Amino acid sequence: MNAPIGVFDSGVGGLTVWNTLVHLLDQESTIYYCDSAYAPYGNRSKEEILERSIKATNFLIEKGCKLILVACNTATTNAIAELRSLYDLPFVGIEPAIKPAALMTKTGKVGVLATKGTLYSSMFHKTVTDYTSGIEIITQEGTGLVEAIESVEDKSEELKSLLNLYLKPMLEQKVDTLVLGCTHYPYLIPMIDSLSTSELRIIESSKPVALQVKKRLEEIEALAISNETTHLFYTTGAIELLKRFVPKSYQENCYLLT
Repeated sequence: MNAPIGVFDSGVGGLTVWNTLVHLLDQESTIYYCDSAYAPYGNRSKEEILERSIKATNFLIEKGCKLILVACNTATTNAIAELRSLYDLPFVGIEPAIKPAALMTKTGKVGVLATKGTLYSSMFHKTVTDYTSGIEIITQEGTGLVEAIESVEDKSEELKSLLNLYLKPMLEQKVDTLVLGCTHYPYLIPMIDSLSTSELRIIESSKPVALQVKKRLEEIEALAISNETTHLFYTTGAIELLKRFVPKSYQENCYLLT
């Protein structure tokens, strides 16, 4: 089935998942919806997050997508259940990789860096309850990180300062495993490495999510049968920001939504 896979996020963060997805499923076409004009979702109410998620979903359905990947932790934890009840097509979501982190930690202390919308969601708390018996979970809101990444200006010094502020208390508490609970945050891994010890394991969810997309397409017999692929990118925000994160070979396929 050669219809595209739809992907949406509050901004450019979901491209970290998209990149893994297109490497795993290189025969598939994709359409990416970047809602940068409303980023970050983590500071918005559940009602607003659902409203934006419905708008993105409607756009992707109109473009003929066969499956929608919600490449946003906050949208997944706050809206995916409602999306699945409203639409008759498969959705795959993303949430912080708490379970593998709990299995991996040696100190019994796991840090979670995420947005407020993810950390305060019922789905996040259920995951923590189900999979972290005997493990101490130390959470930290990444206030300002998404905004800095989504800026058209160079905010590297601000990002480094914020990351140090957030990481230092967790490292002092002997956290040895850090879960990145926002798809924007993998962009910060080199900076996190420079601010932490070599013993800190960093976990993000792009690979297992991409594998889940493949599994769902296999289940509904909807894998593409052609090697002719197209990748399109749409944004509600600044086109120059989107192009900064989209691979150079696809930048001519970036469009501004008005």
